[in-house]
Amino acid sequence: MRFATIVFRVAGILGLLIVVPMFFTIEQIGRDFPPAITHPDFYYGFLLVTVAWQIVFLIISTDPVRYRPLMLAALLEKFPYVAMLLLLYSRGQLPSTQLIAAGIDGTLGLLFIASYFKTARSNA
Repeated sequence: MRFATIVFRVAGILGLLIVVPMFFTIEQIGRDFPPAITHPDFYYGFLLVTVAWQIVFLIISTDPVRYRPLMLAALLEKFPYVAMLLLLYSRGQLPSTQLIAAGIDGTLGLLFIASYFKTARSNA
């Protein structure tokens, strides 16, 4: 259980450290990755949903056995995003620097899987 606690706490804190500053960088992102963002509702909506998931990770970390079913949903938060980034990269629609996100989320996803199985043993 301690493993899952650490994994989900680190994931939640890391996610918040990465995502929250993005609320203040919409113009910079438009300059660094043109064209400028023309639908701020999509941009901020993505950030708000992502922040909500980081809070879910922190909740899971408080009692991994109790919140074990949420770990399956957490996998759905990680792996489709990684798959989408890899697909975009393979089509030449994503710069290689953006694959850092795939590496981080892919690694966390694998740790979530390990947490899920380790928590099953502590639940038994």
